Formats: sequence, structure tokens, C-alpha cells
Amino acid sequence: MVIGVQERIVMDGKLYLVSTPIGNLEDITLRALRILQEVDLIAAEDTRHTRQLLSHFDIHAKLESCHAFNEHDKVENLINFVRNGGKLALVSDAGTPSVADPGFLLVRTALEAGIEPVVIPGVSALTFSVTASGLPVDKFAFWGFAPVKPGKKEKFLKKILNDDRTGFFFESPFRISKTLQELSVLSPDSSVAVIREATKIHEEILRGKAHELAELKKEWKGEIVVGIHPAGTVDEE
Repeated sequence: MVIGVQERIVMDGKLYLVSTPIGNLEDITLRALRILQEVDLIAAEDTRHTRQLLSHFDIHAKLESCHAFNEHDKVENLINFVRNGGKLALVSDAGTPSVADPGFLLVRTALEAGIEPVVIPGVSALTFSVTASGLPVDKFAFWGFAPVKPGKKEKFLKKILNDDRTGFFFESPFRISKTLQELSVLSPDSSVAVIREATKIHEEILRGKAHELAELKKEWKGEIVVGIHPAGTVDEE
């Protein structure tokens, strides 16, 4: 017996955390398709979005919404569903659950209930960007979504620039130009990669120094990940 390790409940029910494509539907795994066909219920961030994915692969599964605004109300019932023998799959709109998407609360509650989730790995905007950035990623950090307010944004960028790891974060197409300009002022020689619309038709990866990318004159669209390899520390005052 291992002291301090919670015993997991052995049951017919299962909780699957299923990764789904971030753009190109061909990126879904064979294992993910099989699980989505076999489960009794799919908890989806947006049932309309997930229904389109399922319809494409001719999967007819029962759906229930589970997103950031209702997951506290849904988690107990979903856990009871598994405890009573149900097979449940959790999916987000795109990518891997819990990676800047709903999932953590359900996973934590499941573990507390003695349920060991089964992870079905797959594509993620983060891992795609780490690989595609061309930046040193022997160690890196993910910083989530960039703040909107200017003061918080500046502190956010300075933390990344003063870290000794390459940093990645999500940014809005409506704010990316301003963010690149701020980076060019704070650390013009830092290496930056902007990954836009990963795996989709208009996929684009731009690489250069912060001051070079800040000079770009373009209309930004789609989902964006920014990678930064700091050139040196900056004054946080």
C-alpha cells in the first residue's frame, strides 16, 4: 500500500478528456473518434460547435453544455453520471481541455471523487506554436490570455521579458498591433513569433525581432498565439 495516494474507484463509468482539432478536422485522432462514438454523453464547451464536428464524422451522441459560465453548476451531476456507470467525454471548442479552456474544475472534482480521468491527447494551439515558433523551447512558459487593460498588459509583458524562458500567450487580432508596438518599446531586440490561424486555410507564422514585427502594416484576423524569447531583462518600475 502506498501511503498518501488516494485509492481510485473501480467502476464501469469513465471520464474521458478528449482533444479536438483547432482548425483542420483531419487532425483528430482515431482514438478520439472511437471514444466520441462510444460514450453515453459528451460535455461540450459549445454544443453547436461540437455538433458540427460530430456531424462531419457521422457521430450521433448526446450533448450537454459545460463551459466557463455554468461548469460550477454542472460538475456534480456530471461526476454522478460517471459514478453511476456512465461514459462521459469532455471536449472544448478546439484543442485540449484545461489548456486555457474549461476542464480543470471537472478534473479536480473527479480526482477528489476517486475517478481517474482518461486523457485522449491531440492537437493544441500551444504545442503547435511551441513547435512552429522557431524560438528556443528547451524550456518555455505559457501565460494564458494577455490582459486587456494597458497597465496590466505592460506588467504582463515585462514579466515575460524578465523570465529566462521563452513565453507564449494568446492575443486578440484587435490588440495584436498594439502589443507588438509595446514589445518593440520594451525590448526591441527580443525574438518574437506570431502564429495565426494554426492548421487553418489562412495559417500564417511571422518571425523576427520585436521592432521588425511592430512595423508590419496589416489587418489582423483569426486566432493568434505570440511567442517571445527575451533579449534581456527590462526595468519593471
